[in-house]
Amino acid sequence: MAIRLNSNEDIEMIRLSADLLSRAHAEVTKAIKVGVTGLELDKIAEEFILDNGGKPSFKGFHGFPATLCLSLNSEVVHGIPKKAPLKDGDVVSVDCGVILNGWYSDMAYTYGLGNVKPEVQDLIRVTKESLALGIAQAAAGKRTGDIGFAVQELCEVKNPYKCVRELVGHGVGKGIHEDPQVPNYGRRGDGTRLPENCVICIEPMVNLGKKGVYTAKDDWTIVTQDHKPSAHFEHTLAVKVGGPDILSTFKYIEEAMYANPELVKI
Repeated sequence: MAIRLNSNEDIEMIRLSADLLSRAHAEVTKAIKVGVTGLELDKIAEEFILDNGGKPSFKGFHGFPATLCLSLNSEVVHGIPKKAPLKDGDVVSVDCGVILNGWYSDMAYTYGLGNVKPEVQDLIRVTKESLALGIAQAAAGKRTGDIGFAVQELCEVKNPYKCVRELVGHGVGKGIHEDPQVPNYGRRGDGTRLPENCVICIEPMVNLGKKGVYTAKDDWTIVTQDHKPSAHFEHTLAVKVGGPDILSTFKYIEEAMYANPELVKI
């Protein structure tokens, strides 16, 4: 598949999709607390998306049963929301996608709930910072290796964490996963060249321990091999001359986070 080259009008449509997605994430953020279940959070997200004219893009994709990928602690991504309540100290990764007027967007955020160990708080902070560094490389003419290098350098060289190799960021727009693939590791100047007006998702998935992962018995959930915690952040953005145009936003999430006393402020 070739990389989609979007018009400016297309990008504005993806921005609308990403704004709805960002607001749906904020509704989930408001509700994250000790004792709430993953199924309850999933219902909040799905109802908000549907009530605002969108559709959850994950639900039904290759049979995935939920609106949210809700991954806890050693679960990296693709966790299925369950009826078990969240506990004090949990690491809660929330990944969600939206279709609005035929356009897809994708975003993820990781939360610390209650009394989270300092080293895990630092993992979450560094993973979020690595996303920002990767995004800064998303300029027309740059390559996917420039993004991966920026993420990997912060996480693995300047910090003791490991980037997951088996899972990558991706293009997005008229499909949930489009070209190019965007790894969270690499070398400067390597990889696919990024054309102006392509839209991609950059999503560092970073482990506290070793980089290895495996797929759980549900055939969806990706788990760290050493069962140490993992963190995940993601934005949808357009590649432009001179730098990125970030289409999703953490603004609504972080406003809700600071109003939620049970969440660690990163």
